[in-house]
Amino acid sequence: MSEETPKGRAPSIRDVARLAGVSHQTVSRVLNHHPSIRPETKQRVLDVMAELQYQPNRAARALVTSRSHTIGILAASSTQYGPASSIAAIEAAAREAGYWVSTANIDATDGRSISDGLAHLIAQGIEGLVVIAPQVRVFDTLAERSIDVPYVTLQSTGRDPEHALSVDQIAGARLATRHLIELGHRDIYHLAGPQDWIEAEARMRGFLDEMSASDVPTTAPILGDWTAEFGYYAGRELLTIRDFTAIFSSNDQMALGLMHAVRDAGLEIPRDISIIGFDDIPEAAHFWPPLTTVRQDFAELGRRCVALLVGTIDSSTLEHRGTIVPELIVRASTGAPAF
Repeated sequence: MSEETPKGRAPSIRDVARLAGVSHQTVSRVLNHHPSIRPETKQRVLDVMAELQYQPNRAARALVTSRSHTIGILAASSTQYGPASSIAAIEAAAREAGYWVSTANIDATDGRSISDGLAHLIAQGIEGLVVIAPQVRVFDTLAERSIDVPYVTLQSTGRDPEHALSVDQIAGARLATRHLIELGHRDIYHLAGPQDWIEAEARMRGFLDEMSASDVPTTAPILGDWTAEFGYYAGRELLTIRDFTAIFSSNDQMALGLMHAVRDAGLEIPRDISIIGFDDIPEAAHFWPPLTTVRQDFAELGRRCVALLVGTIDSSTLEHRGTIVPELIVRASTGAPAF
């Protein structure tokens, strides 16, 4: 390769064309997935690209095609497991589809930050937008702006169902709550997420709906902040009352804190108290005992999101526009109550 390309210079599209025995226009068509290219020609060009480790110049390609091949992500709370996993899934699906991704992290409590983040992405000529904003405030701000590119929101707010693509948080919470009820629990607490989070509100609603459907009395959910530390101190407070046999935590980190508090009190899980979480973070299977939880398929969410934006699925197909149903993962942290 070093003898075919001038030393110290990155291989160019003309280097690829020369070694593949085609014109540089043909190489350009391969890069842009043009349907007129014969399969054997396309493969020969791709093989040379791999041999040369050729990387197409993004700026030059955009100038020639008048397309950026970029998907923008407007993200709030991107350090949390759910948003971070969604971003990673979208980036993987976008690469597979031949798109770049540009992410603007915003402060969901600051309307100026939200507007600036959107303007930053639009200035890059993005061809599609994904909004990963678990807080209601973000959607209030976006409603005041006109978005001129195709977009998808990964939170179901009920305001914009034509653009929503999400995991069914209510169904997931009902799965978790039903699991505890079917084990025989009737005294169940819910440790919820922050009040301004769309997912937290949906999971709380799912818990209350399932308790009501099973005619099980409820207590007011406890509003948390997603952290294991809050789960620990909430658990310590609840254990001074000890009028429950199970807790449904709105995420796995708070469930971890709850488990710590139960063990510090000299109690056993699930013999004395059953605990179930939500998200199925990678560490959940290694808690002690391993945590029963609700798994969200972020890879599928990312695939559908990118497919919808780049037009590879029919926008009228409800199968792809609807919510993704999560899965109950039963492990050792839940069991029948010891009456």
